[in-house]
Amino acid sequence: MALVHYCKDGTKRGRNHHTMATGTLLPFHCRYTVRFIVFNFIHFISLHGQQYIIPYETPSNCSVDEFFDFSSLSCASCGPNQQQNAAGLSCICKSGFRTVTTEQTSITCESCPGDKPAVTKDGFGCIRCPSSLTDAGQCQCPPGYILVERDVSGNVLDEAVCEMCNGNVSAFSVPNRRGERCERCQASFIKSSCVCNSPSVLAGGLCLPQSSLATNVNPSVNFAQLKVSVLSAWFVKNLYSSAAACLSFSNLTACQALGNMCVMNMHSFSGISTDACGLFNTVFRSRAAFSSTQDISYWRQNLPWLYYGDEPGLASRVLQTDPVPVSFSFRGRNKNTDIKLLAAVYNVKGVFLRWENIGGSNLLICPETAIKRLSAFSFGTSYQESCDVSVADLVHTLPEPLFYDVFMDLGGEDSRKLLPLPTLVYNQQYNGRFINQESMKSWYLSRRMFLVDALSGREKSMNSLPKVIRVANSVKIRFQLVPNTQEGQVFPPLLTVEYRDVPITDIDTQTVSMSFALEYEMDQNEARMKTDTALGVLAGLSVLLSVLKTVSWKRRIASPIVDLRTMLMFFLFYAGDLANVFLAVTVGTGLYWLILYKAQQQASVLLPLPQQEEQFVTYISCAFALKAVQFLHKLIVQLSVDVFFIDWERPRSKPSKTVSANGEQKRDPSPVSIWRTYFVANEWNEIQTIRKIRPTFQIMAVLFFLEVLGFSNLALRDPWPTLQRPPHAYTPSYSLIMRYGLTATLWLCFGLLQVIFFTVFYEHFVEDKIRQFVDLCSISNISVLLLPHRCFGYYIHGHSVHGHADTNMEEMSNNLRREAESMCGQRGLLPNTDIQTFQVALSVRLRSHYDKIRESFTRRHGPSRLIDAASANQLDPNIRAYHTMNHFLGSIIDHAHPDMDYYVRDKLTFERVMGMEFLEPNDKSIFYNDEGHSFSDVLYYGNEGTLLIFDTLFFCVVDLVSQSFVLAAVLTYVQQMIFKRIRNVFGRRNIVNKTLVDDRFLI
Repeated sequence: MALVHYCKDGTKRGRNHHTMATGTLLPFHCRYTVRFIVFNFIHFISLHGQQYIIPYETPSNCSVDEFFDFSSLSCASCGPNQQQNAAGLSCICKSGFRTVTTEQTSITCESCPGDKPAVTKDGFGCIRCPSSLTDAGQCQCPPGYILVERDVSGNVLDEAVCEMCNGNVSAFSVPNRRGERCERCQASFIKSSCVCNSPSVLAGGLCLPQSSLATNVNPSVNFAQLKVSVLSAWFVKNLYSSAAACLSFSNLTACQALGNMCVMNMHSFSGISTDACGLFNTVFRSRAAFSSTQDISYWRQNLPWLYYGDEPGLASRVLQTDPVPVSFSFRGRNKNTDIKLLAAVYNVKGVFLRWENIGGSNLLICPETAIKRLSAFSFGTSYQESCDVSVADLVHTLPEPLFYDVFMDLGGEDSRKLLPLPTLVYNQQYNGRFINQESMKSWYLSRRMFLVDALSGREKSMNSLPKVIRVANSVKIRFQLVPNTQEGQVFPPLLTVEYRDVPITDIDTQTVSMSFALEYEMDQNEARMKTDTALGVLAGLSVLLSVLKTVSWKRRIASPIVDLRTMLMFFLFYAGDLANVFLAVTVGTGLYWLILYKAQQQASVLLPLPQQEEQFVTYISCAFALKAVQFLHKLIVQLSVDVFFIDWERPRSKPSKTVSANGEQKRDPSPVSIWRTYFVANEWNEIQTIRKIRPTFQIMAVLFFLEVLGFSNLALRDPWPTLQRPPHAYTPSYSLIMRYGLTATLWLCFGLLQVIFFTVFYEHFVEDKIRQFVDLCSISNISVLLLPHRCFGYYIHGHSVHGHADTNMEEMSNNLRREAESMCGQRGLLPNTDIQTFQVALSVRLRSHYDKIRESFTRRHGPSRLIDAASANQLDPNIRAYHTMNHFLGSIIDHAHPDMDYYVRDKLTFERVMGMEFLEPNDKSIFYNDEGHSFSDVLYYGNEGTLLIFDTLFFCVVDLVSQSFVLAAVLTYVQQMIFKRIRNVFGRRNIVNKTLVDDRFLI
C-alpha cells in the first residue's frame, strides 16, 4: 500500500517516489500532511493490535558477502567485488580490487590492471611489487626492510620500493611493528648494532645480557585448590624477560610486571627458584646492597613491595605494636568516623595507572548504592556485601588483572601521609603449606592484591579462553582496637584476601560469589575471663543451693538414704539453678555490651566478632536446655500431686413419714450432697494454669517495641543508638549478644511489670483467684489436702464456721451476713485465728496410714452414680474408700488420733529463706502457718518465675536461630498453648484419679 498525496504544486508525492530517495525537499505544508497521514496510519495499526517483532541477528550470522547493518540490526548485502571486514560491520574490497571513492556513503571496488596487480596498504591504489604478495594482495618486504608505496608528495609510485633500515652505529634503526618506517631500536640492543648477538639472549623484545638467571624458568601457575598447574601463555612470554630486565637494567615496569606475576601465583614460595616468586626473591636479594625505598627495609629500590619479611612473629609486631596516629570518635566536637583508603593501581604489564579512592567499583564489585557504600567506611559500622557474579562478565570486563597497593589516608595539614595496609593472602603457600591459615606466628604478610585474574590461566595463547580463572571471593578489612584505649586508637588495619580457583566449563552459565567486608575487633580475653569467672563463682554457689534443696527434699520424703534417685533430684535442682546463673550472666553481658558500645563517645569498646560470639550462644543454649529440664520436672510434679477434698458436712436429720412405737415421728438422716465437692474440684481444675501475667499481651508488647518502635535497631553492629533508620540506608548485621541482651531484657521487664501490676493492683482491686478459692472452700465446708511430696504438702482449711454449707439460699445468706458482722467464730484452724492455709510436714505413721487407704482406690471405668452413703458402702468399694479417707483426714484435723496428732507453729525466718524445715515430724505432724498461700506452688501461679524465664529463653533461642522476632513470637505462643493444654488435660486426669470426682463435672 503506497501513501499518495497531491500537494498544492500539483506534484504527486508518495513513499516510493524517487524524489524522496534523492532527498528533494517537500514544501512544509506537504511534509506536514504526509506526516499526519503516516501518524494516523501507524496509530490505526497499533489500535488493531499489531505487534512489532524483529528477528534476532548478530554479525556472526552474516555471510562473507554480507555485513551487519547496526542501524536496522540486520544483515545487508555488500556490493560487487566486496566482502565484510574483520569486525563484520562494513564492507571492504576483495583481494586484487582497489577502493574507488564516490559521493555516496557506499564504496565501489575496481579491479587492478595486470601490470599493477597489488593493492596499496590504504586500499585506494594499484602498484607493482618488488617481491612477493601477501594473501590480501599487498606487497611485502624481507625482514629489516620497510615498504615505500608513495613519494614525499603522496603520489603512488609505479612500483613499490623496499628500503633497508640502518641498524649500525650511525642510525641504530629497525622497522616499526607495522613495517612502515624505521625507528630507533630498543635501548637494550644498542651496543654496536640492533642485532642481539650471543651470548646475549633475545626475550620479550629485549636483548638481555648473560646473567645469573637461568633461561629455563618455570612459567607454570599453580592452582592449588584444584590441584592443577597451568602452563601460562603470559608467563611463557614475559616471565624471563621481566626478571632479566629487572635484574640487569632495573627496568621499573619490568620489576613491577615480575612482582605482578608473583602476586598472580599467590605470593607462594616453593623449592623451585625459577618460578615467579623465586625469580622475584632472586632480584630482591641482589638489591640488598642498595638503599631501601621510603626507609622501609622490605621495599627495595626499583622493586614493588610484596612482602613484610619472614622473621618469626613479625606479623604480630606489625599488627599489634604501634597504633595508627589517628583517633576515632563517635560524638562531640572531635567526631571522626571517616575511614579513607587509597590504592595505587597497576596494570599487568607493570605500568602505574592512577591513584584510586577505595569505595567505588574497585574492591567493592557488587552493585550497591552510593549511600550504602558510604557506610562501609564509617568506623564502627560492620559492613558486609556479597553477590554472585557471572564468570563471563568477569572475563569480558577484566581480561587482564589490575593490581592494588592499598593505603590508609592519615591526612595531615601540611602534607598527606599514607599508611600501608598489611595484606594476608589465605591462599599463600610456603613449600606446599598454607601458612596463613594457621596461627598468627606463622603468618607471612604481603602487600599487593588483585580481584580477578583471567589471564594467567590461558594456556595456548593470550587470546584463548582461560582454562582457570582466579577470583578474590572474600576481601575483608579488619580494624583492631588498642587495648585499654580511651582515645579511639587502633592498630594498623589488616587486609585479608581469600581467592577461589574457578575452572571454566560453561562460561555463560557459571557464577562465582564475591564478598567485601569491614570488621572491627578488640581483645576479648579480659571480657571472656570476667564472664567465665562470674559463671564459675555463681555456679559454685548454685551447687550449695541445690544441695540444700536436695536435703530439704529428702526430709520431705522422709528418706535418709542417699541413692540414685537422690542424685537424680540433685541434678534436677542444679539444672534449674544453673539455668538461672546462665541467664543472669548472659543477660548482664548483653546489656553490658549494648550500653557500653552504644553510649561511648570515644571508641573504647568494640563488639565481639560473630565467630567470637559462639561461646556466648553456647551459654544461652545451655540455659535454655537446663531451664527446659527444670520446667518439665515441675510440670511432672504438678501432674502427679496427691489431692483430696475433705468434706466436713455431716448428715442432718429430716422428718420421716414413719412413726415410732411411742408415737413420736421418726427423723431420718438426710444424705450429704456431692455437688459442693464437685464445685470445689471444678474451681481447682480451672485455676491450674492461671498466671500472674497475660502471655498474649506479653508477646504483643515485646513485638511492638522491637518491630514497630524500632528497638531492634539498637542491636545492629554500628555505634548509633537510633531507633528508626531510613529505608535506603545500609543496615548492618545484628550482634547476637546485643540482640539477645535487648530481647531478654524487654521480655523480663514486661513480665516483671505485669507481675507487679497483677500483685499490687489487680489482685487487690479486681480479683484474686487464689484467695477466692480459699474463700470458696470455707463457704463450701470443704478442706483441701495437697501432697506433692510423700511427707510434705499443703492444707487449705475450709471447715465452715457455721457447721453446715449444704443448705438453702436463705440460710446461706444469713450465714454470710453473720460472718460479715463478726457474729460467729473465725475461719482459722486454731480458735480466734484467720489463717486457713498451711504447709504440712506429715509423720511417717500418718503417711503410711494414708497410703493404706489410697491403695484401696481403683481406677474407674464406668460413670459414678449420685447415691447416698449407705448404698455406696454396699455397692462401690471406691466410694467406700473415699468416705474412709474423708473420715480419716477429718479426724486427724480434729485431733482424734493421739498417735498421729499434729501441732501448729510458725516457720522461722531462716526456714522461709532456705525453703526447708529444720524440725522433723517424728512423732507428730507439723502444720506451719502459711499466710502467703504457698499451695500455689503446685499450680502455674506459684511458678511464674520458672515459666517467665522459660518463655524468655525459648523466645530468644528461636530468634537467634531464625533472626525473626515474629517467628519467635508465634512459636512461643504455640509452645505456651501446647504446655497449657498438657497441664490442663493431665491435671484434670490427676484430679479424677486422686479425688474420685467424675471428669464430666470438670468443665
